[in-house]
Amino acid sequence: MPEAKSKAQQQAAGAALSAKRGETDVGDLQGASKQMYQSMSEDELEEMASTDRSDLPESAAD
Repeated sequence: MPEAKSKAQQQAAGAALSAKRGETDVGDLQGASKQMYQSMSEDELEEMASTDRSDLPESAAD
């Protein structure tokens, strides 16, 4: 299962997970969160969104 590599990725996964669960509107998703919503299962999103943030950089190095 995937783990977030940055705080930004974790936040995008959280937004996508919220939309998957029907808690937020899918139309509000943008960029990475929209792609994650379309390509990942709820379980994958949940694991990525629950990654411990303490050691994550703000954004992933390209």
